[in-house]
Amino acid sequence: MDANKDAGRNVEFETVSSDKIPFGKNNFIEVARKRAVSKDGTTEFVSISRGYTMRDGTERYKSSLTIPDDDEVRQFIIEKLSSI
Repeated sequence: MDANKDAGRNVEFETVSSDKIPFGKNNFIEVARKRAVSKDGTTEFVSISRGYTMRDGTERYKSSLTIPDDDEVRQFIIEKLSSI
């Protein structure tokens, strides 16, 4: 599990599951289910990130989109992506 801590907000981010697909020369798309844990509670969300792999094998992320863990929102995105 990947965990990052944002000291300013006291939120810990955990990666519950993720899948990646490479494309182009050193690029990848990652789709992940993540969890934000704070003293106020836990929230799960879906993250779609674009990144690249450096020559030494480390991965860097360029941009990310997060969507709420909501069936209606996920179905909307699936339908719209399938229709374009």
